[in-house]
Amino acid sequence: MRARRDVYQAIADPTRRAIIGMLAEQPQNVNAIAEQFDVTRQAISLHVKILSDCGLIFIRKEGRDHICEARLDSLSEVSVWVEQYKKHWESKLDSLENYLEQLKKERYGK
Repeated sequence: MRARRDVYQAIADPTRRAIIGMLAEQPQNVNAIAEQFDVTRQAISLHVKILSDCGLIFIRKEGRDHICEARLDSLSEVSVWVEQYKKHWESKLDSLENYLEQLKKERYGK
């Protein structure tokens, strides 16, 4: 049975987020990615596979190298999800600000 992977699982791990950041700047092969971390190449390969399964990176073969490229379109799903909570908290903070202004006027007449 194959595990279901989604973009949220991909960005849940700090190593995968770092890999996404690196690849957003420029495509790299798996060895170049692995050199940036203090973990085994096999661990990085697993992270790369998860990112690929989630559609956040594309792996193309150039000779013996596997070149990883960022494909960040699916992050828009996360942005939409976060935006709803941003609006919620902005509303709560606006209400708090109004309440504090009201208290200030009542106590200090300002």
